[in-house]
Amino acid sequence: MSRYIPFILFTVFTNAAAQICLKYGMMQLGPLSFAGVNPILKILQIVFSPFVFIGLLTFVVSMASHLFVLSKVELSYAYPFLSLAYVVVAFAAWALFGEEMSFARVGGIALICLGTVFIAKAGTRGSEDVAPLTAEVKIHSIEGARK
Repeated sequence: MSRYIPFILFTVFTNAAAQICLKYGMMQLGPLSFAGVNPILKILQIVFSPFVFIGLLTFVVSMASHLFVLSKVELSYAYPFLSLAYVVVAFAAWALFGEEMSFARVGGIALICLGTVFIAKAGTRGSEDVAPLTAEVKIHSIEGARK
């Protein structure tokens, strides 16, 4: 379980990095308007602008990492860690883009961190333990139904 924490955190940080790249890329493009332009060309212009493209590629890396994690640990354990990406993004947005960091936002971030700690402390079984247990339960259920 804890041996997968580095992979989970890699997923969190690549997810956050993708968000930051996308925001910076959209800031470079300025306000969007589809008035008087071909929407397909506009979308391609957005997608292939450098920072948006890097952000999208970073999302692909993040998703690949998340898929690896999901193959090893329970979803109910791994998924809540992704909320930490909000924490990273909030502080990065404050530091890089000058976004507001209100008391309420900091309080919410603290609650997210606390919740993630509770989830991490609760632990999980790796998928190596889950599959045999599931098969064993099914076998006992079938045997019980035959009696």
